[in-house]
Amino acid sequence: MEVLFNNELPQQDTTSFEELIKGGFALAARLKGLAEPVEVSVSFVDDDTIASLNGHYRGIFAPTDVLSFPQEGDEDFVFLEGLPRMLGDIVISLERARAQAEEYGHSLAREVAFLAIHGFFHLLGHDHQTDEEQREMRAWEERVLRELGLGRD
Repeated sequence: MEVLFNNELPQQDTTSFEELIKGGFALAARLKGLAEPVEVSVSFVDDDTIASLNGHYRGIFAPTDVLSFPQEGDEDFVFLEGLPRMLGDIVISLERARAQAEEYGHSLAREVAFLAIHGFFHLLGHDHQTDEEQREMRAWEERVLRELGLGRD
């Protein structure tokens, strides 16, 4: 699995999250039976940037913690034979992640890992529009986090 990272916050070193996220994605892919080579991009941004993206793509003009942009189902996106399948892009607001980690009483690493894994499951087609979908998605997320040693105590 190829994971491309883009840090748009020069004042924040995000390298400590990269191996954690790669491990989480690899585990989630294995648990879901995803065997083919895939590629995912992860961008770290601030609240202003994610609010702009949220407004442009979802019509919600406010910051959020994570956005996912799946490539599958996008008629304008062309998959080239012989290259990894591009699942899509995940954008994480580190400002929101930091605030939520403090609010929930856990580490920033756990919060960033949760947001990345949440976004990854969205790229795999999971959603949380209904209570049942939310329970299923949350169970997958918590399983991955537990196996990474970041489960809830």
